[in-house]
Amino acid sequence: MNAPYDGDRGQGAADSGYPDGSLPGSAPVPPQPPADMYLQDAYDQDPYRARDLSAQDPVAEALYDRAAHPPPPPGAHPQQPQQPLYGQPAPSQYAPDPRVWAQTPAPEPDGPSRHLPYGDNARTTQFVGVDDLVTQAGEERHEPDAFAHLFRDQQQGGNGPVGQPSVPGPTPAPAPGPGRPQHEEPEQAPAAAPAPKKGGRASGLLKSSAVMAAGTMVSRLTGFIRSAMIVSALGLSLLGESFQVAYQLPTMIYILTVGGGLNSVFVPQLVRAMKEDDDGGEAYANRLLTLVMVVLGVLTALAMFAAPLLVRALSTPLAGNAEANDVAVTFTRYFLPSIFFMGIHVVMGQILNARGRFGAMMWTPVLNNIVIIVTLGAFLWVYGSAADSHMTVASIPPEGERLLGVGILLGLVVQALAMIPYLRETGFRMRLRFDWKGHGLGKAAMLAKWTILFVLANQAGALVVTQLATAAVTETKISGTGFSAYANAQLIWGLPQAIITVSLMAALLPRISRSAAEDDTGAVRDDISQGLRTTAVAIVPIAFGFVALGIPMCTLIFGSSGTGAATNMGFMLMAFGLGLIPYSVQYVVLRAFYAYEDTRTPFYNTVIVAAVNAGASAICFFVIPARWAVVGMAASYGLAYMIGVGVAWRRLKKRLGGDLDGSRVMRTYARLSIASLPAALVSGAACYGISRSLGQGVGGSILALVGGGIVLLGVFYVAARRMRIEELNSMVGMVRGRLGR
Repeated sequence: MNAPYDGDRGQGAADSGYPDGSLPGSAPVPPQPPADMYLQDAYDQDPYRARDLSAQDPVAEALYDRAAHPPPPPGAHPQQPQQPLYGQPAPSQYAPDPRVWAQTPAPEPDGPSRHLPYGDNARTTQFVGVDDLVTQAGEERHEPDAFAHLFRDQQQGGNGPVGQPSVPGPTPAPAPGPGRPQHEEPEQAPAAAPAPKKGGRASGLLKSSAVMAAGTMVSRLTGFIRSAMIVSALGLSLLGESFQVAYQLPTMIYILTVGGGLNSVFVPQLVRAMKEDDDGGEAYANRLLTLVMVVLGVLTALAMFAAPLLVRALSTPLAGNAEANDVAVTFTRYFLPSIFFMGIHVVMGQILNARGRFGAMMWTPVLNNIVIIVTLGAFLWVYGSAADSHMTVASIPPEGERLLGVGILLGLVVQALAMIPYLRETGFRMRLRFDWKGHGLGKAAMLAKWTILFVLANQAGALVVTQLATAAVTETKISGTGFSAYANAQLIWGLPQAIITVSLMAALLPRISRSAAEDDTGAVRDDISQGLRTTAVAIVPIAFGFVALGIPMCTLIFGSSGTGAATNMGFMLMAFGLGLIPYSVQYVVLRAFYAYEDTRTPFYNTVIVAAVNAGASAICFFVIPARWAVVGMAASYGLAYMIGVGVAWRRLKKRLGGDLDGSRVMRTYARLSIASLPAALVSGAACYGISRSLGQGVGGSILALVGGGIVLLGVFYVAARRMRIEELNSMVGMVRGRLGR
């Protein structure tokens, strides 16, 4: 009882844990026979049996052997003969068993070899000790992005030729083969590439997007200045109509013949050639560039001879007026060579885009606008504004026509030639190549049929509107009631679409395309729903804002042509206004079909929109008084897209299995419209009051636009917050987070 604790109680001598079964300082105990014959050798290799603190843990020992010391480089032991990497195993003395499918692997060679176990490369493996492994275990390691290869076509990788994807990391040593001696040393691996800057490819993509967005914004801004100066110099009467028709003709011909197919078919082929061809696609790009130059050169020459017919095809009323027809044909012949330079600019820009240079194609149009602005400034300095000079189609001097014609053509020439230094910087050398046959150009042209039909349908609708709008102004003789006012109002109206909807869908389209490729209809539906609801937060109030603020916008920008003409243009902008909503929805919905590589459905949808637009415009021309006919045509544009959205929505809903999140999307648009309606009414009243008090000059237009805009945003924000529109709350939270508040 109460015996002191004996630490060895219950332990026999034989199981003391020491190799000889004895305790330290005591006489050796004779070995005892094992209790079980099957366990007699079970613990012979156990380092803990002897309880020796200096013994090595076999796991740590293996780590130390592998991590602490790098293996000797090849050839460090010349006294040992080089062994084959994998020798043939010794022949078995028994016949192979047919029931065993896996043969015995070849033995590893003795001595140093070219490769370490587990596939490591001795030249690139970093060896660290156990202490370093433990120290660095908690450090954050930046693993390569699994989707980095998706951006390879848009990045400049490694030290290889620009435009060719480079494989990161050193080149592994080739394995011995029939043409390589076993003793030959592996080729020297290239020096490791410098570590990428913080942010990697994602930050590079964001930087490219920012450069493109900035270029687009500056181009749009200078384009507004250019349009305002054209209206100031030539007005919105018959002279302005003649100029506008001639100005539109080269663009329409280019898009109808080459432009649509070039962007949709030839450019993807160009990118594929740059990725797969040994020369980085340079030969294919030169063939395409040469082909476009030849085709557009011939087309330009033919169009120069057919200029009177082209003017008549675009506007019969102008062709019926001898003086207006002469002015329009003269301007057309000056402008038609720009077809050639448009195509050259597009091909060069796409070559640069494929090589990771995005800024040039977005910023060079700014040079075009600057040259045209300088030309128009010289014209205004010599002849004055249309309101002061009262210039008409009968009184415009030939020198003035020549100044405008040469200056505007020079703008496109500068725009195209400015791409050459950027191409040279990437290493691309332009050479004429006429070996077109057998290189895929003909097949690519056949693939463009749906896109060409798409463009034809779209331009057919525009052609009808041009004919009717020029006929209306010819009949009324009232400035601001014809095609020129229609085109300028549409330019303002389409700006939010280009900045907001196009930018957002450019970010969402890769994700939608990936989901479509994986046949994940739920993900496609969610992304389309997100795109529609997110763009609606900005598009819906802006559309109502055009209705409330259309007149001061136009009197501010185009007031130099006369207050009456600018006011008439403002009515057209108000008529365009609400059509921005279905126009934006149509753009988002059609992206889903493009993600499924379906170009036929967008074509049929465009045919419907063009037919409705042309038919409704014709009804407006024959039913509504000529003074308001073109205003009705502007409203018909939105009506056509509303019907087109209905058709496209049903087709996409069927494509996605009957679920398009329609109730949620419609609820968002309805609540935003309810919040925008009182805002537009109050803003319009405030704008009207300011304009009546201060007039429609520059000062009055600025105050009316600023005051009405503040009222519009304030009332809309309060109403939307009261209605708890989640998309608006999310956007406000994001903005506050960006501002750090």
